Amino acid sequence: MTLSRTLTDVAIPGAARARTAVAIPGWLRRTRPAVAVAWAFIALLGVAILAPQALAPGDPLAVDPTATFIPPGAEHWFGTDESGGDIYTRVVHGARTSILIGLAATAIAVTLGTLVGIAAGLSHRYVESGIMRVLDVVLAVPELLLALVIIGIIGGGTLNAVIAIGVGGVAYYARIVRAQTHRVKSSLYVEAARVLGQGRTAVIVRHVLPNAIKPILVLATIGVGGAIGAGASLAFLGLGTPPPSPEWGAMLSVGRNFISNAPWLILIPAGLLVLTVLAITTIGRDITRRTEGRA
Repeated sequence: MTLSRTLTDVAIPGAARARTAVAIPGWLRRTRPAVAVAWAFIALLGVAILAPQALAPGDPLAVDPTATFIPPGAEHWFGTDESGGDIYTRVVHGARTSILIGLAATAIAVTLGTLVGIAAGLSHRYVESGIMRVLDVVLAVPELLLALVIIGIIGGGTLNAVIAIGVGGVAYYARIVRAQTHRVKSSLYVEAARVLGQGRTAVIVRHVLPNAIKPILVLATIGVGGAIGAGASLAFLGLGTPPPSPEWGAMLSVGRNFISNAPWLILIPAGLLVLTVLAITTIGRDITRRTEGRA
């Protein structure tokens, strides 16, 4: 036995050495590498949303006519645009608008979809049949196309784009809530609540609503990614957030005019948009897998 090993055994007994091992929680050991990377990317986006100045202290609307179309490099990490604006600063500050559009639109879709689904599930069968036929017609139209129709009626702009995307997703969530409402209202605990004398409103608020929307809260996580993409698509078409706002879709709309001599103007915001949607979708699918007991 060597002297170093002898000293180690004296200094740290076997039981103490065992206690020094780092205990890794079970949920962390089961986390897939792709999910961990997605969470890290979302955390970085969270900083960009809450404190963009911490990542990019410059002004996203600042221009410099003497520094136009500078390729990505040490001075400008993501290059500059046609006005000399720093692309890195613009994409960091634009994360707030792009992601909040998706979150707000999903919140509208989930709220209205829940109300419509509960109303259909608790109504007379003729009323329910009428509501479901309307939802079937709405679901036959792609969400983005429906959003374009709504934009054509109420006009463009950031707020109207949020409303259009949110209304376009109502039918999808309404059908799920309606199916859950049918399952929950025939359950034993709902019947027990009625036997104990709870009124119809109390049963709906305390038992039907919380249990009917559980699957929606998980699916909405995936829906946020689609809503972000839809918001960027409307901005790209000139129907959402207008330039020169540092919104990713608006940046794509402007950058397509210079794709031949400055491809970074469209590749960088498009890449961030794709990575954001992929990260949110990956996390949403992982949450779905865990809630279904497939962790």
